[in-house]
Amino acid sequence: MSTAEVDISRTKAWVMAARPQTLPAAAAPVIVGTGLAVHEGVFAPLEALLAFVGAALIQIGTNFANDYYDAIKGADTDDREGFTRVTQAGIIPPEQVKLATIVTFGLAILSGTYLVYVGGLPILVIGLVSVVCGWAYTGGPYPLGYHGLGDLFVFVFFGIVAVMGTFYVQAAATVAEPLTTTIPEGTVTWEAFLASLPIAAISTAIIVVNNVRDLETDAEAGKRTLAVRLGYRWSRVEYVAMLALAYLVPLWLWFGEGFSVTVLLPLLSLPYAAVVTQTVLTRTDGEALNPALEGTGKLLALYAVLFAVGVVA
Repeated sequence: MSTAEVDISRTKAWVMAARPQTLPAAAAPVIVGTGLAVHEGVFAPLEALLAFVGAALIQIGTNFANDYYDAIKGADTDDREGFTRVTQAGIIPPEQVKLATIVTFGLAILSGTYLVYVGGLPILVIGLVSVVCGWAYTGGPYPLGYHGLGDLFVFVFFGIVAVMGTFYVQAAATVAEPLTTTIPEGTVTWEAFLASLPIAAISTAIIVVNNVRDLETDAEAGKRTLAVRLGYRWSRVEYVAMLALAYLVPLWLWFGEGFSVTVLLPLLSLPYAAVVTQTVLTRTDGEALNPALEGTGKLLALYAVLFAVGVVA
């Protein structure tokens, strides 16, 4: 095997470990938070860009941590039907994946330095807690994903916190003094919270598909995800409930909050959501649910773009 082939193989291995198909979960909240910032007249492009960089690094760091800890704890086995995990498959040595986790989370903290300068103490707290929880999803003495708390973690941090944090740093850059120790007026709003709910819901739906696919192998390994605790039927109810929440929020913003009718643009993605949901409701095998997992990720990205355009318009 040539050096070039080895390099390509190694590069592909790290891409597999980073799982770029999960990056819509990092981009979507930034897209929506930025759309709302434009709507409110507080758009700050540098802060929006850095918010995405930080979110993407936390997502990748969480993926590395999952790959490492699921392998060493025995949750990933040869029977698993999901995408290839590089640690369990022996493609990358465990110590290298662990080091990559540390480095990536370190870069996430470094990239947030300027955002801390702009947003002050609130952003420092949010950033550090997000990094710690990303590691604790599968690592630490009480891994969240192993105790049925993974869905709640995703809903809060990849939805509510990510959208409201993106809006906050842009609003703070406009109205607040640097290194503030309080929450400036107009940076945390009811509208930002409402806008965060669809992203929180669809991001959680991604985790539901992942855990439904791995339900039996997780149960055998002692990984008590929420899907393992609920079973197939109620996990599917959770999936449908998350999508229902996502599509009810634009209606509420239009009827209850006085937004323009263009805020209903996300409803255009309903047919695609219905196709993916049909698979989730009827299948349990990786052959069907791996595409459904990617499909839910694509739905999140599509929804976020339509939502942001609708809010801006």
